[in-house]
Amino acid sequence: MPRIRRALPLLLVGLAACTQFPELDDRVGPLDPRAPFPALVPVEPLVAQAQEVRVEETEQAALQARVAALNARADRLRRTVVDRDTRARMSRGVTR
Repeated sequence: MPRIRRALPLLLVGLAACTQFPELDDRVGPLDPRAPFPALVPVEPLVAQAQEVRVEETEQAALQARVAALNARADRLRRTVVDRDTRARMSRGVTR
């Protein structure tokens, strides 16, 4: 479970990185320096709403499988591409 909590923010950031950034130029009007400040709202209802979000067991299993697959892929990517014997043979061929 702790691995999922560490990987979840990375997964969310990764998913957010895949989205197309919206065009904001068309949505922002000219700024009026005399306009009133926006109303400040208490943060507690927002925090309570965020804490209500729960991951279902089926989603948790799928997420754990995805994390395991990504960890396995990362392990494969960390391996050396060319083994020691092949690298030595290649080095001998270059020095000739």
